[in-house]
Amino acid sequence: MRSSPLAAATILMLAGCGAESGAPPPSPPAPAQATESADHFAIERATPKAKPAPRGRWQTARLLRRTTLRAAPGGRVLARVGTRTEFGSRRVLAVTGRRRGWLRVIASERANDERGWIRAGAARLGATDISIHVDRSQRRLTLRRGDRVLRRLPVAVGRAGNETPTGRFAVTDRLHTKRADSPYGCCAVALSGHQTKLVPGWPGGDRLAIHGTPNPETVGRPASLGCMRAHTDDIRALMRSVPLGAPVFIRA
Repeated sequence: MRSSPLAAATILMLAGCGAESGAPPPSPPAPAQATESADHFAIERATPKAKPAPRGRWQTARLLRRTTLRAAPGGRVLARVGTRTEFGSRRVLAVTGRRRGWLRVIASERANDERGWIRAGAARLGATDISIHVDRSQRRLTLRRGDRVLRRLPVAVGRAGNETPTGRFAVTDRLHTKRADSPYGCCAVALSGHQTKLVPGWPGGDRLAIHGTPNPETVGRPASLGCMRAHTDDIRALMRSVPLGAPVFIRA
């Protein structure tokens, strides 16, 4: 597994995940000359292997070349997407449908409840039986392989007014931080979804994630601005188990 550093500013693309309940959002990253004290992420790359696409319940599509994301097969162009995410990971999209040479996919370029379409020829199909299920009211995450439960763990969820969005999302990146006191803990599983209820003046982005925390006492509480926080051992287990493109289901 290879890792490489990412720019400090990319951590602010995650949605207010590190803020404590009642606390102001974290400050923007330090200037370039002060990056020794700034957070850094390293990605866990999905290394391609020369073997047939695995069988599994949930289909995925790894982009082979830059392509267009469209509102419908052959329809309006929504965005151009490359083979790497904005965090530098290999781009693997969750597939939710197919139609005559086209794939309907979950992409971070779309709103939470909207899908996009790409040409099937631009991607290599795969599949996984791994899925993540989050019960917001119970503040619990369940990792499954098919119908088998692999792990259950408590998570912090969005506080009142900044509730964690519900719906179906997908894993886009597995990220390692470079600081023990990072507001994201050791690592983060970035998701395709967006937080639509950010606090006014939040300086970062709106992407959702499941991540660690330097404040483990908040795990199991409604304490974040939308992301889900887990204990270090639990988030490390997710990092080892969850492939890119795996589905994430969040219910109220």
